[in-house]
Amino acid sequence: MLDKSRYTPFGLEPIEKASRDELIALQTARLKWSLRHAYDNVAAYRRKFEAAGVNPDDFRTIEDLAKFPYTTKADLRENYPFGMFAVPREQIARVHASSGTTGKPTVVGYTAADIGTWSNIIARCIRASGGRPGMMIHISFGYGLFTGGLGMHYGAERLGCTVIPVSGGMTERQVQLLVDFKPDILMATPSYMLVILDEFRARGLDPRAASFQIGICGAEPWTNSMRAEIESAFDIDAIDSYGLSEVIGPGVSHECVETKDGLHIWEDHFYPEVIDPATGVVLADGERGEIVFTSLTKIGMPVIRYRTRDLTRLLPGTARGMRRMEKVTGRSDDMMIIRGVNVFPTQIEEALLSCDGLAPHYQIELRRDGRLDAIRLLVEAKHDHADAEARAAQARILTAHIRSTIGIGVGVVVNDPGKIERSTGKARRVVDLRPKA
Repeated sequence: MLDKSRYTPFGLEPIEKASRDELIALQTARLKWSLRHAYDNVAAYRRKFEAAGVNPDDFRTIEDLAKFPYTTKADLRENYPFGMFAVPREQIARVHASSGTTGKPTVVGYTAADIGTWSNIIARCIRASGGRPGMMIHISFGYGLFTGGLGMHYGAERLGCTVIPVSGGMTERQVQLLVDFKPDILMATPSYMLVILDEFRARGLDPRAASFQIGICGAEPWTNSMRAEIESAFDIDAIDSYGLSEVIGPGVSHECVETKDGLHIWEDHFYPEVIDPATGVVLADGERGEIVFTSLTKIGMPVIRYRTRDLTRLLPGTARGMRRMEKVTGRSDDMMIIRGVNVFPTQIEEALLSCDGLAPHYQIELRRDGRLDAIRLLVEAKHDHADAEARAAQARILTAHIRSTIGIGVGVVVNDPGKIERSTGKARRVVDLRPKA
């Protein structure tokens, strides 16, 4: 774990210590600007505002934001590729995009000023994690159109760190570089941290002897049980980071190492709301729902009340004055309804991690059993529980635990060690094998 002396907040910006009233005054001014900027320069927003019967001049206080329409991923796809840009394309310094696996990719654009803002935000995130100028950072987030690698890269350089831009994949080489270069910080998705852990063990290396003291993890939901697994295995502090490309990329919110009690939203750049995902009604702080963001400082591509589909709740600030969001428990669009029971992959993961004889890798298969939906859960045994009797016992334990905690029956298949597909980026947790209508 980190030297406790590094838990003292370092180099805080005044806004990180501002009062709630000061922050609201800043947000109000920036919301006025962002709404007007979007309306005047993005035809899609002008049409949406007019269809909802609102105008930027109708915004006077924070509460007035609820009058304005939501933005969804469908809006971005309908205006593919550059229809959501608020400046001429020639003023866009960089373009990123989603993978587009479920349709057209969502495209996002940044001016040079946006890249500078983003870099400052990521530098703030790394500081909050315990990072300091001069530290060496090994980045295993993917580079390219995915925002993770380059977003973290520029922020690390802005803080004054030494960057090792490895990207994802080539795990054997990653581990060799970790051993040879001895970085202070490792950045990766939580699932890829486990892949790196497997490679350490396969080589007979002690992961607790690794040089890095900080793991910055993001880009996919993960449980506190998985955090505990990573921290114990590597003897590090694993810090949660949250972002999404449509809002800016990584850096929307981040945990502080001194508390690790939720992700502080950088509210001077992103205004959060939590809504009922079914009705769209804004919920009070503390109530669980879908988090929505409005950008306050983005020039190239502002987003107004963007529906993330991520489920969480807003909590008061602790290590910083800005509000926290609880660790994302799942997405409203990855919820599985199995025989009337709502199930999220993170619930399955929590149950799996309670079984000592099973590795933390898994895949959920959705199948059709007659006229009813069913789940088959593919997991794998640890090396010391790999014989047939031990695997059968672990299957019984996990099946019983899922039934008692989640309330559904699951067909558990315990495979040999190493049989579950590994991911170098975001893990593919759910495979839908049900016949299409």
